[in-house]
Amino acid sequence: MGSILLGVLIGLAALVVLILIFTNIRIVPQASEYVVEKLGKYQKTWSAGIHVKAPFISRVAKVVTLKEQVLDSPPQPVITKDNVTMQIDTVVYFRIFDSKLYTYGAVNPISALENLTATTLRNLVGELELDGTLTSRDTINGKMTAILDEATDQWGIKVSRVELKNIIPPAEIQNAMEKQMKAERDRRETLLQAEGHKAAAITRAEGDKQAMILAAEGERDARIAKAEGEAKAIFLAKKAEADGLKALKDAGVDGAVLELKKYEALVQMSNGKASKIIIPTDAVNAVKSNVLFSETTGLGDNTKPAPNEKPEKKADPCCDK
Repeated sequence: MGSILLGVLIGLAALVVLILIFTNIRIVPQASEYVVEKLGKYQKTWSAGIHVKAPFISRVAKVVTLKEQVLDSPPQPVITKDNVTMQIDTVVYFRIFDSKLYTYGAVNPISALENLTATTLRNLVGELELDGTLTSRDTINGKMTAILDEATDQWGIKVSRVELKNIIPPAEIQNAMEKQMKAERDRRETLLQAEGHKAAAITRAEGDKQAMILAAEGERDARIAKAEGEAKAIFLAKKAEADGLKALKDAGVDGAVLELKKYEALVQMSNGKASKIIIPTDAVNAVKSNVLFSETTGLGDNTKPAPNEKPEKKADPCCDK
């Protein structure tokens, strides 16, 4: 009986030990850390893997994730340097790099980071005017990132970046900005239209100018070509005449032939449409001296005409009575 009772007690003790072992086994997942305390004092930080804690005297004080987290703060009322109140909300990206500091550095690190973000934003925007706030997002983001990252090092938090999500000015400011933007767009449209008309006018003027230049050059070239043609024609005519005279001279013609050529020229002149022909004196004398030409044309006839008979005088009824 005593041996049976002893065996039962040993079995119960072994079962209790197994239960204690299994209940104190912890498996830490990837990208997480467990902060372990022993008798209320920090003992160690467990990384990813399997761990066993001492029963009754050790406990897991905090489970910490090492992944990057996002803190989306609600819109905060912020007053600019020129006394304009606007609503601005921010987004903070951070991660925990030291689980011990994160656990013991602040009572509520996330709440502390949120409040620090709001106060930092008010300080930075309070140094800027409305226009500067609207156009300085990158500057504000960079300054807030540097300030928050330095301030949260003692909490085991690393701030990677800060972004201004929305900047909402008052309604009257929005209306004024919309009117200003509309006026600016209208001004740009007017300028673009004026520049377009100006460019078109310049293009037309240059086209007209080029057309006039080309027309003048064409007329000039035509006149030059016409003058060159006339000059060449005159040159060829004179050259032909000179060649003819040279041929006559080389052929040894006498004066009679030359006189005959003159007569032919006079005949051609007399066959024209001119009503009067002026003949040089030497040509007239030459015509008169040539009997053959005189008989042919009647220009050189030296025979005196018969004297005209005097008309019979009629009696004057007044004086011849």
